[in-house]
Amino acid sequence: MSVVLNEPGFLVDPEPVRSRGGFVWQTIRRRPSATIGIVLLSLVIVGALLAPWVAPYGLHTRVGPVFGHPSWSHPLGLDDGGIDMLTLLMWGARISLVVGFAATLVSMLIGGTIGVLAGYFGGKTDVVLMRITDYFLVIPDVPLMIVVAAIWGPSLFHIVIVIGILLWTSTARVIRAQVKSVRERVYVKRARSLGAGHTRIVLRHVLPQVAPLLIANTVLTIAVAIFDETALSFLGLGDPSRISLGKVIENAFQRAAISSGAWWAIVPPGALVAVIILSCSLVGGALEDALNPRLRVAHLSARTFRLRPLVGRGAESL
Repeated sequence: MSVVLNEPGFLVDPEPVRSRGGFVWQTIRRRPSATIGIVLLSLVIVGALLAPWVAPYGLHTRVGPVFGHPSWSHPLGLDDGGIDMLTLLMWGARISLVVGFAATLVSMLIGGTIGVLAGYFGGKTDVVLMRITDYFLVIPDVPLMIVVAAIWGPSLFHIVIVIGILLWTSTARVIRAQVKSVRERVYVKRARSLGAGHTRIVLRHVLPQVAPLLIANTVLTIAVAIFDETALSFLGLGDPSRISLGKVIENAFQRAAISSGAWWAIVPPGALVAVIILSCSLVGGALEDALNPRLRVAHLSARTFRLRPLVGRGAESL
């Protein structure tokens, strides 16, 4: 183990070099909002994964009257079919998270690839890919999903594809801008002058620099994908054979839960969607601050910096 001579007669250990993962964890721990987001998101994910084993009742089991009031046996009440709302939320979050993560994966693969190619090669490649991005950017998701559902039929796979091919545009534009900055740096030009190929430069020098931005954008995109899935399911464009959070809200509206005063059939699933979106936003913001060193100094005021006096002149001449 290496040591550093600090003072005569004293040997002290050098400061440990923290890995990027350890630095991210330390940064998240220092931010209470990020900790809250991780705790909330972890609870939702664990509850959704363990739904088949820890759900209090069966998903299709009627356990009471229609729109039964909340009670000790049913803390969140019953829905229009007499099914426990807590059970529905656990299973609904399971489907919503699957769609959100799958659609985000599709979006990140498409957006990251197009952003890297457009930013690194530039020229005609950049023009063509950015024009394609602009075309996809103006396509509204709801009308497209209506067309897809009418032609292919509503299903989770179609929702994932539609959300994925519509959310990649912002990722592509952000990654493109970052790659255009990275490719002009000295170490990239030096690697190119030494004969390194495009593949090696992209994998060894470009991707490590844009990966933090891509990771943070991925977490933020999960929230948008879950919101889109909820909206599409609420409009009746989701898979009718699967229970998602949007499907639970849709069933409550169709069965006149509002006029019946059964607020517990609408408020809990809506609040759960809001909690998931808020948690992803908090975690994504913390990851972006931790992995992007420029954001860690963005709070510094310009007044803390002073110009050095010119050579041969005093500070009073400034």
